[in-house]
Amino acid sequence: MPKEYSRGSRVANLVAQEMAVLIQQELKDPRLGMITINDVKISRDLGFADIYFTVLPDEKSEESEEILNGAGGYLRTRLAKRISLRTTPSLRFHYDNTINHGAQLSRAINEAIASDQHKCRSGK
Repeated sequence: MPKEYSRGSRVANLVAQEMAVLIQQELKDPRLGMITINDVKISRDLGFADIYFTVLPDEKSEESEEILNGAGGYLRTRLAKRISLRTTPSLRFHYDNTINHGAQLSRAINEAIASDQHKCRSGK
């Protein structure tokens, strides 16, 4: 039997798709870099949508988060016109740094492996 998805997860997927299009087509702020929507988490009552994004170049992460949160009301209005929900969730944008943490962990692991291999070779 196929797994059933909750209404919250279906709304989160819909919001993620629409936000990607809205940010690309509606926001013309030259300070924004290339924004990618990574995840959307919807509160149980569907009142809030926490939108996690990454941006290129990475140095613009804090500025982009401020710009997106400042444009949250506008984006919510545009989202309400594109999707049919009784109430449109309030939007909260968060920079997603899991990719950076993953890269740092990967480098640390590779360095530890290289160090162990070097110790093994020099110990023989």
